[in-house]
Parts: sequence; structure tokens; C-alpha cells
Amino acid sequence: MLRAALTGCALAFAAAGPVARAADDSAYELPKVAVYSEQVANQTPVNTFAMPVSGLRFEPRVDVQARNLAEGQADLAIRGGVFENTGFKLGALSLFDPQTGHYFAEIPIPPAMLQSPKILTGAANALAGLNAGVGTVAYGWRPIEPRGEAAVAVGDFATNRQSLYQGVVAKTGVGGQTLAADAELARSESEGSVPFGDHNFRRAAGRLQLRGAQSQTDLFAGWQHKFFGWPNLYTPFGFNETEDLRTTLYAFHHRAWTSPENYWELGAYYRRNDDDYEFNRAVPGASNPFQHTTHVSAVSFDGHQQFGDWAVAYNAQAMHDSLASTSLTFGPYHTRSFLKLGVVPETSLDTSAGQLLLRAGATYDDTNRDASAVSPLVSAALTRPDGTCLYAEYAETTQVPTYTALKSNPAAGLFRGNPKLGRATSRNLETGAAFQAAGWSVETALFYRWDDHLTDWTFAKGITARTANRVDTGTLGFEVVTTRRTPRCDLILGYTYLDKTADYGLATVDASFYALNFARHRFTAAVVLRLGAGFEARLDHEYRVQEKNFLRTIGGNEAFVSAVGLYYLPPAVRGLEFSLLVDNLWDSTFQEIPAVPAARRQFAVGAAYRW
Repeated sequence: MLRAALTGCALAFAAAGPVARAADDSAYELPKVAVYSEQVANQTPVNTFAMPVSGLRFEPRVDVQARNLAEGQADLAIRGGVFENTGFKLGALSLFDPQTGHYFAEIPIPPAMLQSPKILTGAANALAGLNAGVGTVAYGWRPIEPRGEAAVAVGDFATNRQSLYQGVVAKTGVGGQTLAADAELARSESEGSVPFGDHNFRRAAGRLQLRGAQSQTDLFAGWQHKFFGWPNLYTPFGFNETEDLRTTLYAFHHRAWTSPENYWELGAYYRRNDDDYEFNRAVPGASNPFQHTTHVSAVSFDGHQQFGDWAVAYNAQAMHDSLASTSLTFGPYHTRSFLKLGVVPETSLDTSAGQLLLRAGATYDDTNRDASAVSPLVSAALTRPDGTCLYAEYAETTQVPTYTALKSNPAAGLFRGNPKLGRATSRNLETGAAFQAAGWSVETALFYRWDDHLTDWTFAKGITARTANRVDTGTLGFEVVTTRRTPRCDLILGYTYLDKTADYGLATVDASFYALNFARHRFTAAVVLRLGAGFEARLDHEYRVQEKNFLRTIGGNEAFVSAVGLYYLPPAVRGLEFSLLVDNLWDSTFQEIPAVPAARRQFAVGAAYRW
């Protein structure tokens, strides 16, 4: 169920996943199929195995800006933010890469092990996120079921992928709780839809789970290796670039609850990321060897507890990182510690107009390398007897830059850092509503956000580099997401409008790669059609009008992109599924990131068997 977290809106909305079926399709119901995202139609990408980012590409509240394929390297922007002020959260744990936000989405966890993501913004992000100025993509651990799945697919450009998942549940419990385990192996490779756009991916992951009536404990280990190439991957100078990424993650998480609203959870994780970037794959090591290894260790504790008419939400996170690099060597330190504390008391009042929920609290952020900050947040939400919810809120967040922005050579090289960058502050004022009408579930928000001292990467004519610069921005936005479900059709529609001002001070800026790379208008539509006789069509669409940028040389400033899947579940073999998938159906050449070529249209046919 989708709830407006931390705004007090008690209205629940039906998931957009394929759980409702027409009566004559009951023979094709697969209750053990995992829905990776409730806001998109296609759960599986065309050219590789599913990753957490796969379910976000057409998400109404997330703008995924991909290099090569989204699962290769993708920047995630929420509400016109930049890739580095979007965070990821796994239960109580905020996942992080200290080198660069380009690797925030390097999460070696199969989506089959995760619950559908929720997008936290405003006050919700202010309390739950860590070093994420605008939004956080939040996952939970999925309960393990005794089920399995094997999937294969082949496509054009020599694309092929295979994956195998198995979950098992022990017949005898431990201390009155259920012991379970699941594991997955996955691989894919392709020559790429453009020359020198090849990839080779591998992932292995396993989990142990102990689950009771009011608690769940998960112990996870995962490893992922990704090699991929792309022209102009990070620079606009016409070179064929490559990335070689190896990511390891170990995580422990425990959650206990007495109701969905009253719970506590704690966790810890260790993450290592090894990165070998080549500016020119024909001449390895040209323009500096770019080799980096980061380590992150973190512990977290959060929860929500009711005390009569009062309640309190709380959050505590501590994190330590380190960097070893061949090029990020400027500056006196390569380790950093983070601490975040947050407490938000709340009270509920019965009024003639409905139930009024009031929240007011603050968070404290600190590192051993930057000044600390205290950030307030307040919200009021009115839930009327008919279920309609109206809310208003104000929240502040802060974050510090990553090492690539701080430690790159400020005077030479392809990526020029700025050691004077400091803590950025984001202030968000917002109002919105959630309601149901004529069979539709609707969520809307109107907001204005001030981002002070935000880190952006910019381009200036005559300088063969991108430079980390500080910018103050103001963003006015409106968003609406509507959902309707019938036995034959699921429909999820989204629209976002953004308008932005920017002040770079005395810096010379002719183009922005990130802060000013946003869609003024973005429409999304996810459609699931249950056609009968075992056939199902899934369609994801996006239309956008992008802010102009002189670095965007191909594809213009408007784009219409579609991903389509046609599925057949033969009645004679329960659990078998055949699929025909098409990505970028209209072969759009729109550059999601300025100067980075778009991936071309791709096809794949696949088969999966579930038991």
C-alpha cells in the first residue's frame, strides 16, 4: 500500500501491481510473482537482468538519466534535484558512495529480495534520509516465500541474459519464528546499441531471514561486477569511454512492530566499491589513471512509537567512509565520519473538519570535516471523514559534497574539483492533497525549494573539462500521480512541472550538466492490459519537454520514449511465461544527459519459468 509517509495522510492507495485479474483469467494467476515497482508496468528490462534502478525508469516521481542503459550508469533526480542529492535507503540503512553520486545506485541486491520502493520527499526525506538534499528512494526487505524463478532472454546486438532465483522456507522454526533463505545468480552481456556500447554484468547474492509474527531479521551478502562502454560517457569530447565497477555489500537488518505505524528497526552494513574508469578505451590510462576504491561502514536505528494522543518518530545514523584513489589526491583527508540524529514529536486532534495531525521536530547533521547543522521540520495534515487528506509542511535538509567534487585537481584534468565546497542547505515549502474520485486515486503536491551552495558540474567554452561549482537555485514544482485499477486494466498517470532559477556567482558557466538539466514538463503513463487467454500487454511511456542546453547536440529538447512488453502464459504449463520486449520503441535520439548519446531501440524475446 502506498501511504503519504510523514505528512499524516492516512489515505491508502491500491498498488499498481498486477494483482487484480479478470474472472476468466484466474487460471493464469501467479501469486508468487514478485512486483518490483508498483508505479511502472514493465518489471524486467530488455537488455540485462533486473536491478533496483530498473523499476524507477518510468516512475512518475523519479527522473532517471541514463548513460548506455539505466542499469549501466544512471543518475537519479527527484523534483529537479541533481544526482547527488538523491539518496537510497534500505530499511533503516542509508546506502551511500563517498566518491560520487554516479555510483549511489550500485546496489548488488536482486529486486526479488526487496519491497516496492517508496519515494520520500519533503519532511519524510528530511527525517529518514542521510546526506540527501531532495529525496530518498526507500526499500524494505521482502519476506521470503518458497518460490523459484529461472529466466533467459536474447535480443539484437548479441544481447543475452540469464537469471536464477530460489527462496526456501524451513519446515521447522527457530524459537517460534520461521527460518528462510533465498539466493540469486544473474548475468548479461551485449555488444550495445551503438558502437563501443558493450556491457558484461554479473551478480551473486544470498540472504538468511528469521521472521515472526511481529519481527523480521535479514542477513545479506551480495557481489556485482559491471563492465560497460559508451561514447561520451562522462565527457563531451568524442572519446569511447568505459567503466569497470565491482561492488560488495554485506548488511544486517532487524525490524520489530506492533502495528504498521508503531515499529523500531536497526541495522548495519559494509559496502566496498572499486571503480576503474577509462577516458579513452583505446589508450588505457590516458589523461590520468582513474582508479578508486571506497569503503563505507554504517549503523542505523529508527522507529515510530505511539503514546496515547502523542507519538514520536526518531532516527539515528552513523557512517564512516574512506577513499583510495590514483587521481582524487588533492586535499588533506580521505576519510570522513557522519552522524545524523532526528526527533519529530506529533499529536493528533479531532476537529469538526476531520482528524488533524501536527508534527514539529528537527534533525542534527555533523561530520568531522565540516560544520554541523540543525534543520527544522514542521507539518500539518488534515484527514477528512471521506478519506481526503490535505497537508502543508516545511522542512530543511543539508548535505556535504562527495570526494570527486572535493578532491579532483582544481586547476587541470578532465574533472576539476573545488576544495572550497561546503555544506549545502535545501529548504522545501510544500502543500498537497490525496483523495479518491470516480475510481481514481490521486496524489498532488505543489512546492518551492531553495537550494543554497548546491554542488553542480558545469562547462565553460574553451575549457576542456567539467568543473565543480557552487550554485544557488530556486525550484517551483507541481506534481500529480493518479492510479486506476480494474480487472482488465491498470493505469498510472504522472505529470510534473518544474521552473528553476540559478545563480553561480562569479563562476563562468556556459552549460550545466546536472542542476539545469531538468524537464519543465514530464508526463508518464504506465498501462497493464490483461487481454485474456493468457496474454498481457505492459506499456510504459514518457513525454518530456527539457530545459534547453547547448551541450545537447542531438535529439532536440522534446522526447517521447516507450517501453513495451507482450507476455503469454500458456494454459498447458502453469508457471511458464514467454515475453517480447521492446525498449525505446520510437528510436528516440534524445540525450538524457547533455552530450551523452541515447541508447537506440532494442528488442528481446524471453522465457521464464516460476515454481
